[in-house]
Amino acid sequence: MITTSLLQQFEQSQKGSTVAKVMTQVLEQPSRTVEWAKQASMVIGASLVVALCARVSVPLPFTPVPLTLQNFGVLLVGLLLGSRRGFAALALYLVEGASGLPVFSPAGPGGVAQILGPTGGFLMAYPLVAFVAGWIYERASRRFVWAAVAGLSGELILFAGGLGWLAYWTHSVSLAIRYGLYWFVFAEVIKIALAAGFAARWNKRLSPLA
Repeated sequence: MITTSLLQQFEQSQKGSTVAKVMTQVLEQPSRTVEWAKQASMVIGASLVVALCARVSVPLPFTPVPLTLQNFGVLLVGLLLGSRRGFAALALYLVEGASGLPVFSPAGPGGVAQILGPTGGFLMAYPLVAFVAGWIYERASRRFVWAAVAGLSGELILFAGGLGWLAYWTHSVSLAIRYGLYWFVFAEVIKIALAAGFAARWNKRLSPLA
């Protein structure tokens, strides 16, 4: 009788444990769905922020590369969303542009033609730029100086890709530097400072002790 009672108690405890596991899975499933939806909305929203920045574009008569706020948007997305989500947002941005959506600078032809055009190297580098800036900032102090270092590192990746593509497109390294670097250094310094300042201030608001 004692053995039977013990067996019954064990079976009841096992059933209770199974029910608890099932209930836990049922409760966790909606929270996971909500979290995925939240992350997806952040990535989509970030790609649209870059698209809005791209609308602020000034064509320059002496170079095929326009002066635009796109780079600022890319750095800001990388610093605020981090490496993985930043990369995903900019990869999505390229997919949006390649599919014909008006997300690229209006100074270019749009679509795949713009990716393969003279500014294509900058565009194709965007996901990696956001990843590098985000990766560095994730692993450092959330202060302005580290945000600026992360932004500068991302800019180095950006211009390596952009100038490399321009050199291929023009068949000249000197022309690539003339078209894609000289006219933009001062503006890029300002963009780095603005993106770093915004990211540092944002993180300070989220975590005053950071």
